[in-house]
Amino acid sequence: MKARLAQLLLEKSYIEGEVVLTSGKKSDYYFDCKQTALHPEGAYLLGNLFLDMLPENIAGVGGMTLGADPLVTAVSVVSQVRGRPLPGFIVRKSPKGHGTNQYLEGMANFAPGDRVVLLEDVVTTGGTLIKVIDRVTDAGLVVAGVHCVLDREEGGVDTLAARGFGLRAIFTRRDLLAAGSASHEAG
Repeated sequence: MKARLAQLLLEKSYIEGEVVLTSGKKSDYYFDCKQTALHPEGAYLLGNLFLDMLPENIAGVGGMTLGADPLVTAVSVVSQVRGRPLPGFIVRKSPKGHGTNQYLEGMANFAPGDRVVLLEDVVTTGGTLIKVIDRVTDAGLVVAGVHCVLDREEGGVDTLAARGFGLRAIFTRRDLLAAGSASHEAG
């Protein structure tokens, strides 16, 4: 599954060329995971691989809109099919502005103190994840871990570690390129 996911990510999500990232840093590549996460096979593979990484003692998964939306959905659907149902939640960039005025959507499926894992498509510096962790904690949930599709290895692990959180990635850039070239050679 991981080798096939690498192929899809390289086909659909990995773009070489100079870009400016959310963090403001310049990079020689861009990784748009949504292109793979919104593909049926990509969603299936991501849902399965993330589910396999999750600890047993969690109540669900969530993440910041928009990057985490398809990841959370994929894990939730695959978890139901595999007999380990995990609900999901989405963290808004800003509160709704009406109704409950909450940052988190999907909270009816959780109780205060529930342990959850945050999902993210790409981690660069980890700054966005710190905001997400704060919002999730403020909503009464306990963040038991952070998992991502791609760790750019540009400080995110250290930023999260400074706050007491580990980061588990399906791929680093190096891993992704190596997996892609290995599966290309095998094919």
